[in-house]
Amino acid sequence: MHTNLPYSTPAPSRAVTIAKAALLFGLAAYFAYTIVSGSLTNYINARFAWLSYVAAILFAIGGAAALLALRGGPRTSAFGHSRTSLSMLLMLATPLVLGTLIPSRPLGVDAINGSIRVGAASYGAAEIALVSKSPLDRDILDWSRAFASEPSPSAFNGQQAKVLGFVYTEPDYPPNTFMVARFTVSCCVADASALGLPAYDASAGVLEDGTWVEVAGEFQAGDFLGQQTPVLHVAQITPVEAPAHPYLYP
Repeated sequence: MHTNLPYSTPAPSRAVTIAKAALLFGLAAYFAYTIVSGSLTNYINARFAWLSYVAAILFAIGGAAALLALRGGPRTSAFGHSRTSLSMLLMLATPLVLGTLIPSRPLGVDAINGSIRVGAASYGAAEIALVSKSPLDRDILDWSRAFASEPSPSAFNGQQAKVLGFVYTEPDYPPNTFMVARFTVSCCVADASALGLPAYDASAGVLEDGTWVEVAGEFQAGDFLGQQTPVLHVAQITPVEAPAHPYLYP
């Protein structure tokens, strides 16, 4: 007569548990560093920053729990379970290694690769907020929404604007024309997209792609790559430092 014993999963070895605790504490420290250093917004929309606080706390709790598990006595191992444990350690180690080795910096001109929008999707609440904004206070996203909501490009003729962004050009752009560009981020950099305003400067010197500039001027309807759109005719262009928070948030 055989007695059916409940199936038990072999516990991870002591070395695996220590490694797991170290990686969890490492991830907690990494999230804490990105929060304290201010580099967190290089990765996610600022309004979701609270998730990183939660992640740091949960990783720290997980590391502490792993250390407490070591007090449960000697550990045994089994081949199948060991292989699963190693997979888990690799999963924890990968983001920590990548985050540590790859410098934290915001997306820039190299991330565009020809994929840049002139117009933006319009949102009801955003349009209401846009009405109360002075034209000189509007950013690239605000103007793009305004263009999307107005079918006639000439409706913006003569309107003054002052925008901040980085220079972006393509070989097929008209002479003395460039984009003043920014990245928009809805949730995180995985959904980032480049957005730009065509700008024309008759006296333009050589502006290197990626240079952050503040551009002031007025809009005139014009042809840009076969499309009628408001083009910012530059009155003044000033190189500036990249802003602390370079993304725009829809």
